[in-house]
Amino acid sequence: MSTKRRAFTDEFKAKVALEALKEQEAIAQIASRYDVLPVQVSQWKARLLERLPGLFSKGRKREKEVESWQEREAQLFQKIGQLEVERDWLKKKLLSSVCSLEGKRAMIEADHPALSIVRQCDLLPLPRSTAYYRPVAVDEAELVLMNRIDQRYTEYPFYGARQMVRALRREGVVVNRKRVIRLMRKMGLEAQCPQPNTSKPAPGHVVYPYLMKSQLIERPQQAWCSDITYIRMEGGFVYLVAIMDWHSRQVLAWEISNTLDTAFCLKALRHAIALFGAPGIMNTDQGCQYTREAWTNELKVHGVRISMDGRGRAMDNVFVERLWRTVKYEEVYRREYGSINELRHHLAAYFRFYNHVRPHSALDGRTPAEIHGATLMQEAS
Repeated sequence: MSTKRRAFTDEFKAKVALEALKEQEAIAQIASRYDVLPVQVSQWKARLLERLPGLFSKGRKREKEVESWQEREAQLFQKIGQLEVERDWLKKKLLSSVCSLEGKRAMIEADHPALSIVRQCDLLPLPRSTAYYRPVAVDEAELVLMNRIDQRYTEYPFYGARQMVRALRREGVVVNRKRVIRLMRKMGLEAQCPQPNTSKPAPGHVVYPYLMKSQLIERPQQAWCSDITYIRMEGGFVYLVAIMDWHSRQVLAWEISNTLDTAFCLKALRHAIALFGAPGIMNTDQGCQYTREAWTNELKVHGVRISMDGRGRAMDNVFVERLWRTVKYEEVYRREYGSINELRHHLAAYFRFYNHVRPHSALDGRTPAEIHGATLMQEAS
């Protein structure tokens, strides 16, 4: 029995992309509700963000250009043969996406007027079983396992997959190493210890030096740091980014996203700069969210010096790593969040408590906001 091909209209794609853009649900929840692949939801969200600025550029002139282009395209399709259609389609797709398994699956156009799904799979190449795969809801048992891994990693950030398997088995959890590796990668967790080839930079980006070792940080705004962590919630998970002042330990800005990208990191950075002005130095790890040009260019525009941790060096960004431990033990592990809005509400309350009420042992019992505000007032006077 043949499988009926699924065709997604532009209206449907826009609807799903807007749901993801609202940041009200995890990607897995949205994908399960609309019966699509999580990678498709992420792809449609990214495409929507890329095309939004173009809606307000050049008005009617742009519309005429689009109409003219569509007319020429229709004439071309009538003149050229099927082989040229296939060549142009494949060239366009290969230039617009990375040819990983997920990328190839996202390239499939069920409603393409000239190429069947079978022919698209042959051209990519991609197994038809992969193209026809339908997502299922996130398994509850896997979410429980991810939460246990997150708790152990928060306690022992130097645990790699092997040590994590041993720790889980001692707790009675039957799990193999391959599954733990897959889940840790999915959660963005990596053992914070020296590893083979740590001096080899990731391709395609500049590795900036670590500046904090040679700097005496003695006042607020002299240096900031940032990092991303995984937050569990009912039916899925999301990512949290924070911008912290190195001296006062104050959390200056934070954001939540259901996708691990640079956009929500930039939103937090811009919010922090709008509230407090730009720092002298920004220190992060070498994650792809912090090495992309969108992030580094934003810092350069404001004259901020860029500092990056050495790969596998946990102590290079120790203050924000300690923040994650505190947030998870004092807030996240105490609750079960039913939605992103609920998570956002509780995190907002907690960060207000952390900044303005909670005494900090490293600050002689004072709060981060007291240190940050008092120092700036002294400098102003």
